[in-house]
Amino acid sequence: MAWLEVLLAALGGLLLVYVVLLALLWRHALRNPDAVGLGEALRLLPDLLRFLSRLVADRDLTWWPRCTLVLLLAYLASPIDLVPDFIPVVGYADDVLAVALVLRYVVRRSGREALLRNWQGSGAGRRIIEQLAGLAAPEPR
Repeated sequence: MAWLEVLLAALGGLLLVYVVLLALLWRHALRNPDAVGLGEALRLLPDLLRFLSRLVADRDLTWWPRCTLVLLLAYLASPIDLVPDFIPVVGYADDVLAVALVLRYVVRRSGREALLRNWQGSGAGRRIIEQLAGLAAPEPR
């Protein structure tokens, strides 16, 4: 019976984390009406995948950002995760966080020029990537 208590406690904890994450997302959406919605995120995905593949192939970049992207792809393809993917919402959170952190690192390390050279998506998508990377908007001329 001890295993049942542990299982119920784990499920209760996961449910609590799930509810807290939903509440935080809802609160963030209320405070930031200009935040990226699900539709924008889905439209960004194909552009982002093309961008990442172009960055890996870009010979003007140093080897370390390109190597970091390859390691990220290996992590995403690996069946071993920090949080198992079968757990609803939270299971993919570690993957999303890893992508966001690596993308931020690579874009900041490579610079705005590499972003402009390799980005083929929409201007709105590029601005989202710039915001994620913490790149300041260029001064208007």
